[in-house]
Amino acid sequence: MSDAFDPVRIGIVSISDRASSGVYEDKGLPALKEWLGKALKNPITFDERLIPDEQTLISEALIALVDAGCALVLTTGGTGPAQRDVTPEATLAVAHKEMPGFGEQMRQVSLAFVPTAILSRQVAVIRDNSLIINLPGQPKAIAETLEGLKNADGTPRVNGIFAAVPYCIDLIGGPYLETHDEVIKGWRPKTAVRPAR
Repeated sequence: MSDAFDPVRIGIVSISDRASSGVYEDKGLPALKEWLGKALKNPITFDERLIPDEQTLISEALIALVDAGCALVLTTGGTGPAQRDVTPEATLAVAHKEMPGFGEQMRQVSLAFVPTAILSRQVAVIRDNSLIINLPGQPKAIAETLEGLKNADGTPRVNGIFAAVPYCIDLIGGPYLETHDEVIKGWRPKTAVRPAR
């Protein structure tokens, strides 16, 4: 069945001084793999990195993942106002285009839960044919920002950012991503929808 769907390589990067040095177990990478495995119908190859909050190392990892053919690169951690939080700076340093709507929408989703969402500095950028998105650090917040908020009947109340990811990747020349609608419905204009095979 999965032959019907384009394979996709996804880079996932957890950025934490303490997790990368073994002080505590990293929860970011497992959370990203679990959510993406649930949301996408495509066969996924994950390219994982666990690195400290060092701007140069983060930028180098993002460039390496793009060069390795990852159509999508998701980072988690390092997006707050603390001195060691440098993920947005490292991401912007490797950008060819900035995609500010992703960060704006993530903060909108998170504000429904905590007033401190305005302290988040997540950005999204395009480098070559890859979309790079900074996500929050906590697994619960990762899922919330990707999925958005739903009403009791399952209809979206605040759209999650992943609804826009498949079409964005279409536009930059990547694989055709297909989602499980009960998790997140990827949106495309009718002219961009691929006929069922």
